[in-house]
Amino acid sequence: MANDLVLLWLAALPLMGSPGPATMSLAGLGMAFGFRASLGYLVGIIVGTTGVLVMIATGVTTLILAQPVFLTALTILAGIYILYLAWKIATAPVGPLAPRAEEAPAFVPGFSLAIANPKAFAAIGAVYAGHTVIADDLTADAVCKLAALALVIVIVNTAWLAFGAIFSRMLTDPAIGRAVNVVFAVMLVASVGFALLSAEG
Repeated sequence: MANDLVLLWLAALPLMGSPGPATMSLAGLGMAFGFRASLGYLVGIIVGTTGVLVMIATGVTTLILAQPVFLTALTILAGIYILYLAWKIATAPVGPLAPRAEEAPAFVPGFSLAIANPKAFAAIGAVYAGHTVIADDLTADAVCKLAALALVIVIVNTAWLAFGAIFSRMLTDPAIGRAVNVVFAVMLVASVGFALLSAEG
């Protein structure tokens, strides 16, 4: 069991922790608003992504994917919000014009993005379906994988937010800070494009 659990984590960390809409938005918000101001958004991402994990484990995703109209509407709404979030990151004040904490996105936007994140469904689905931790007990196996992958969700998303926040402290030139914010915003939009292409493939 221990070896299987380690193998599950080794597969989950690079897949679930690689750049995607949720992780890039966390890094961008950490960069633009700081760690503490973005905690509500982080909790939203964690709860939403854990919700995706539960939907995959219980088979609810099969019902969702069977409704193409609902899925398309969800994708469009997520895309619109991503564009807004990218603009918010790119235009966030830098240097002495530090943004106020209330300007940072909170729980609901983070939760909504996580639920509509195609990369989350693809990455978590692949890891969950591709590994067995307890072969002779399906219920115990499901519970173990849920707990193990929920831990990964907390670790990787917190790490991306911390990375953005720490990186911002290393920048003292406002012009460079603005450029980095714009780069994070562009990477966020690009990550959505890649995630959608991967989901279609």
